[in-house]
Amino acid sequence: MDQSLFRLVDLELDSFQRKWTLVNGPVIIGAGPSGLATAACLREQGVPFVVLEQAECIASLWQKRTYDRLKLHLPKQFCQLSKLPFPEDFPEYPTRKQFIEYLESYAKHFDINPKFNECVQSARYDETSGFWSVKTIVTSGSNKTEFEYICRWLVVATGENAERVVPDIQGLAEFGGEVIHACEYKSGEKFQGQKVLVVGCGNSGMEVSLDLCNYNASPSMVVRSSVHVLPKEVYGKSTFELAVLMMKWLPLWLVDKLMLILAWLVLGNVEKYGLKRPSMGPLELKNTKGKTPVLDIGALKKIKSGDINVVPAIKRFSYRQVELVNGEKLDIDSVVLATGYRSNVPSWLQEGEFFGENGYPKAPFPHGWKGHGGLYAVGFTRRGLSGASSDAMRIAQDIGKLWKDETKQHKKITIACHRQCISQF
Repeated sequence: MDQSLFRLVDLELDSFQRKWTLVNGPVIIGAGPSGLATAACLREQGVPFVVLEQAECIASLWQKRTYDRLKLHLPKQFCQLSKLPFPEDFPEYPTRKQFIEYLESYAKHFDINPKFNECVQSARYDETSGFWSVKTIVTSGSNKTEFEYICRWLVVATGENAERVVPDIQGLAEFGGEVIHACEYKSGEKFQGQKVLVVGCGNSGMEVSLDLCNYNASPSMVVRSSVHVLPKEVYGKSTFELAVLMMKWLPLWLVDKLMLILAWLVLGNVEKYGLKRPSMGPLELKNTKGKTPVLDIGALKKIKSGDINVVPAIKRFSYRQVELVNGEKLDIDSVVLATGYRSNVPSWLQEGEFFGENGYPKAPFPHGWKGHGGLYAVGFTRRGLSGASSDAMRIAQDIGKLWKDETKQHKKITIACHRQCISQF
């Protein structure tokens, strides 16, 4: 490896109308919570970095693709990022607005200044030089400029929710009414009086259905497969907090059984309302498949009262109507696709060893944070913000050690060359 490439100041050249920069440290792709946490930990290590973000703001998922009534589903102590807790006056379950405020103050506190409107086109590792080439397109108004970053380390922080999943459902193009993804849903205000089909029964599907009820719409929620519904709290204590506490002393299978008993005591038998439970326990399902249990915040009450109509899978759409697999037909005005998100890593990362085709690291937790050739991943643990924070600390410590060792080596080479030059005079 050419040691002369390591410099204390970034080198910028303009050649053939393509700009490029040598980064003296890692490039972090993504300025969401995972990217911010990694940058903060690197700042604490004294390691310089560059954060690239395709949107014009930090945490674009939270700022642009979430509904108004959203609150964190877990207590704030499980959602705070590394090195900086939430303000004490924040409630136990901060609102969407409060969480965005926290992230913005977090970026300011650690002097994190992402390069916005930079869409990564490709990232490729060069075995010969030991460097990564990250090519982006920078958008400024109507102007687009190609840019290239050369770096020793690459941190993928685009996360599990980089792009929406839109299923291919027969006849949807002929439906004729409004069809939106949950990322475009803000509130039920414009759906007042409408019959709305919500496709999906995860946390988003449940909460959108509840919000529609609160705005006097008539939602039907599609439950295609089994789903775990747990109470958000058990006798005033966070269900998640109870699970974490029990996991310290008990095996996972036993915690799962206890969680289901508590859910039955608090919520009753939900299967008679069309919500069939999976055979695998909620924590085991989360750990192995990444499928998050639903934490009920009021939707189940609306399901029991009939205000939310639970329906089976869709067979096909026709004009202003949907036919279900059981033969039933429903007249509907609008459709909300609460069908989730996926990783976009395979579309730009030219690497097939560390990341799989699904855009997640192949190695299971807790080994999926570090690959080969200076490649790292943060925010892919399927363990929420606390998982991202723990990975961010590991990554920063690892890069910090390597960066300091290589910087020392470069200084030794520089001093040796300087002495050799002096001796020649």
